[in-house]
Amino acid sequence: MTVKVKVVGSEKHSRGHHFFADLARMTAKGMGSPWAFLTAVTIVAVWGLTGSLFGYSDTWQLVINTGTTIVTFLMVFLIQNTQNRDAKAMQLKLDELIVAVEAAHNQMIDIETLSDQELAELELKFHKLRAACSDTEKDDE
Repeated sequence: MTVKVKVVGSEKHSRGHHFFADLARMTAKGMGSPWAFLTAVTIVAVWGLTGSLFGYSDTWQLVINTGTTIVTFLMVFLIQNTQNRDAKAMQLKLDELIVAVEAAHNQMIDIETLSDQELAELELKFHKLRAACSDTEKDDE
């Protein structure tokens, strides 16, 4: 069964949304690089080495605490955006496979939108199916 789908969406999102998506993608790529890690290690090392120059003062400690807090706060949103995008892409790929495989259960398409109760019921159904398959395999031996 072939299903033709017209992909729309670029008209739906504002320029700001596309800017954020592009910025998040580029930042995630950059922040996941070895250079970003080495830069962070260098900053912490320089901060640690300058401690004696500033007498290990409260201000000296506040600099690193404030910097790391701001970076952590911003990275939470970046990581969440990246995970949301990756999860959506993975779900779409799985949906494509479900559609492509005739033996697959088409009701599995888009199940990530089901309630927790509906997912629990579906999980129980598959546990029972697996148990029945295991029993059949044991009988065959």
